[in-house]
Amino acid sequence: MTTRDGLASALVDLQELAERLRRDCPWDREQTARTIVPHTVEEAYEVADAAVAGDDAKLLDELGDLLFQVFFLSLLLAERGVGDLAAVAEGIHEKLVRRHPHVFGEARVDSAGAVKKRWEELKTEQEGREGIFHHVPEALPALLLAQKVQRRAATIGFEYPDLGTAFADLDDEVEELRATPSGHELGDVLFACVNVARHLGVDPELELREASRRFVGRVERAAELAAEEGQEFASLPLEEQDRWFDAAKEGERSAG
Repeated sequence: MTTRDGLASALVDLQELAERLRRDCPWDREQTARTIVPHTVEEAYEVADAAVAGDDAKLLDELGDLLFQVFFLSLLLAERGVGDLAAVAEGIHEKLVRRHPHVFGEARVDSAGAVKKRWEELKTEQEGREGIFHHVPEALPALLLAQKVQRRAATIGFEYPDLGTAFADLDDEVEELRATPSGHELGDVLFACVNVARHLGVDPELELREASRRFVGRVERAAELAAEEGQEFASLPLEEQDRWFDAAKEGERSAG
């Protein structure tokens, strides 16, 4: 484990590097929060991708890229005289202590779900946030936005009580989509799927990413299997493509 002095030294070195780049690099000098944030979002996704893939070396690298984004944006705050990296660190430290009274105080909770519920309550009680959907950024990715608004509604008891009723709602929404195929009805189905995911205790964003990864792997494997038989997967009719795809799935199950 890194020592306290070692961590402090590494972070100070990175701060000095950010300051040097801001001063001496023409590209870095031109950046604003507006121009940097797209890079911040991209780096966050790359961190998520590495974490989900279980690629520790890539995760170590991508976390560095994301950490630098924090340093650079904090430097922009310092230039405007409204804060700096120390203020950022102190602020999140104080916030985490405040929102974990079961760790740093006398409160008691008995599950992760109870911690999350209390977290939302504390934001309202201690930070003066008003309204059920306070501070929900509409620019969030759609699946994350759906999760967040559903969790907020759940804090006031407005949600299906169990997995069974969440499934029943999903079935109803699918039937409505079948009866009236439209983007609106499809959105309702996707929203209901997110609700089922919450009751299952899984993250729909991560599960959809994993499903996409499996699909890519299976299609690529199906193409390889077809090529081994002298066939070009892309030129095959759908029925033949499906046959090779099913073979790829079966091989995946057998290997697993």
